[in-house]
Amino acid sequence: MTLPRIGITIGDQGGIGPEIVLKVLESPQLPEGDYVLFGSLSFITREAERRRLTAALQRCRIADVASAPGLPAARKPTAESGRASFAALQRGVEAARQGELEALVTAPISKHSWHMAGISWAGHTDYLEHLFPGAIMAFFSERLNVALYTHHLPLAQALSKIRIKPLEDFLLRLHAYARPLGGQDLQLMLSGLNPHAGEGGMLGNEETEVILPALESARRRGVPVSGPYPPDIVCRKALDRPNCLVVSLYHDQGLVAFKLIAFETGVNVTLGLPFIRTSPDHGTAFDIAGHDQADPGSMLAAVRLAHRFAVPPT
Repeated sequence: MTLPRIGITIGDQGGIGPEIVLKVLESPQLPEGDYVLFGSLSFITREAERRRLTAALQRCRIADVASAPGLPAARKPTAESGRASFAALQRGVEAARQGELEALVTAPISKHSWHMAGISWAGHTDYLEHLFPGAIMAFFSERLNVALYTHHLPLAQALSKIRIKPLEDFLLRLHAYARPLGGQDLQLMLSGLNPHAGEGGMLGNEETEVILPALESARRRGVPVSGPYPPDIVCRKALDRPNCLVVSLYHDQGLVAFKLIAFETGVNVTLGLPFIRTSPDHGTAFDIAGHDQADPGSMLAAVRLAHRFAVPPT
């Protein structure tokens, strides 16, 4: 049996990324694979020794990122840690693009650190969308799955993007990307925008004038999508239905429910790439970095999901 090749980036060096990555690599629940850790060799080695997690280094290879020096853990955003985390991400993505990896798991980065370093992307997904136009941000857990029509945008800007043709195109792409992961019985559940999904036009016209026409057009083209559902119940209707994927129109519409249910075990998945990419659904947690308090559950779930998606069913 050929082991799946899975890359892992350590994220922002001042956050909890290094801690949770090393804890995951030592976990007995880590599936068997060929793991490659992207980051500064000197920093990773020092962190493993300081945290007494050196056994983790026996379960992976380290791809030393020369442009990511072994910085001290600042426990706050810095330009230096921003450059380091971005360099590690670039190296990991390039390895995946070259066919050296089946999957890439990314530990949390700091958008503030990237901004301080002059990096224009607003996070992992924005960078990946630049390289692979049409990529989609989605979130998977044991109880609820969510995909985002828009994500890291101001709310007013996100709402301005809800138009018939772009939404129809999104539903078509989402179905094509998610079906290999969700199976033949995948069902998309599209959220409305307004309270009660507009209440027949009494609380807004977007459902009847934009969302429903896009949904019906996509359905005629073979997409198994239903809705639009009232935003306050759509996640409840999809709960504990692993074949269902909620389509949220903007970031918080779906992620408030998702993170309430699966904050410790949820996984961020970028759909539409030529490789698998997953990440924990939380951030850098600078406030607890360096105190050995970080829960590696979401990072472990991200690695396990990447492993499952990377290994075709027998």
